[in-house]
Amino acid sequence: MRSNDSMTRRGFLRGSSALAAAGWTAAGAGWVLKPTWANAAGSIKMGIATDITGAIAPSGNANWQAAQLAVKQINDAGGILGKPVELFLEDTASDPGTAVGNVRRLVQSAQVDVILGGITSAMREAIKNPIVRRGKTLYIYPQLYEGQECTEHLYCTGPTPAQQCARLLPYLINEKGYKRFALPSANYIWPQLLNKWARRVIEENGAEVVMEEYFPLDQLEYSATVGKIMSEGVDHVFNTVIPPGLQAFMKQLYEAGYYDKGGQTCVYFDENSVNYVAARELEGVYSCLDMFHTIDDAYSAQLISEYDALFPDTKYLFSAGSAATGMYRGVKLYEQAVLATNGDLARDATSAAMENAAIKEGPGGPSRIIPGTGHAEMNMYIAQSRGGKWDIISSETTVPPQECA
Repeated sequence: MRSNDSMTRRGFLRGSSALAAAGWTAAGAGWVLKPTWANAAGSIKMGIATDITGAIAPSGNANWQAAQLAVKQINDAGGILGKPVELFLEDTASDPGTAVGNVRRLVQSAQVDVILGGITSAMREAIKNPIVRRGKTLYIYPQLYEGQECTEHLYCTGPTPAQQCARLLPYLINEKGYKRFALPSANYIWPQLLNKWARRVIEENGAEVVMEEYFPLDQLEYSATVGKIMSEGVDHVFNTVIPPGLQAFMKQLYEAGYYDKGGQTCVYFDENSVNYVAARELEGVYSCLDMFHTIDDAYSAQLISEYDALFPDTKYLFSAGSAATGMYRGVKLYEQAVLATNGDLARDATSAAMENAAIKEGPGGPSRIIPGTGHAEMNMYIAQSRGGKWDIISSETTVPPQECA
């Protein structure tokens, strides 16, 4: 057996064990979590497509757990208009090619009413066609991303570039004094488009991009790039490398001594990032997300406590960069849409209702879909990793997504 196959197999066994422990049962190649009670009129079928295995499994496992928490809350409160929610799960395996067939089962075999999931933008691009166009199913994408996704019946419940960077980058330049930026990046759509956005803001604020480089997702050798960062006076690294290459890049940057010379930002880093990189390599890193565990918000603290109680042995935390917050937010916004349709689960009806869906409480604060955009307004927080915790630097309420208007 090849080493990659062996790693995938081990990941599958770990994932299967965790799912079984949480009450899921195997259903063909996927998994199902049946409600503990029934309604003669049936259930609302919700599909989750996320990375149980693969390079981004620490995020994917946090996502299905966040979905399970949200659905448990709904079902414990009597369901949606008296109907329980039934969860179906398929592994996207951090591989868009594998994901397409697995997601198709949610549409064709399980015949779910809505699908939530996808972490990388490459994954979203791969699975949205069998969901939205061929499957004619409502799709909720929970991850922070590069923007510009304006597909009908597709709703984005994670942060956009405007929400993450419009305040973060000016803060780094004007208040922290960083002037020379490097943009090391994974070579796919999220870094490519986010870097265009970031470059514009950097230059508008009087700083410069010294270098911008793209690498295969699985690249493990970064000595040349790290050498340039060290030799060309880069005082801030805006990092969009992702796993599996992320681990090697962070380790090599740290061991080169860069942390003593400059700062680093990675806008998907959060409490769950210790599952990807060593704690020492997170020290001093900046991030901007819709929730950190350290924010002063009673509902967020309650959610984290309930999540930890439901999954007491998990190492996959309820966090924002992992899309767990966007997953929870998406489930609860969908609940509001179904309430607004008086239980009509048809795609066109729930999609129209999603246009005005809002929740008064959620991870990080309240949220609502901005009509006509397919994106959510939410609170945003700038934070820095210090001593294993994320220190909140600033916050802003009801930040608009500035997309698709």
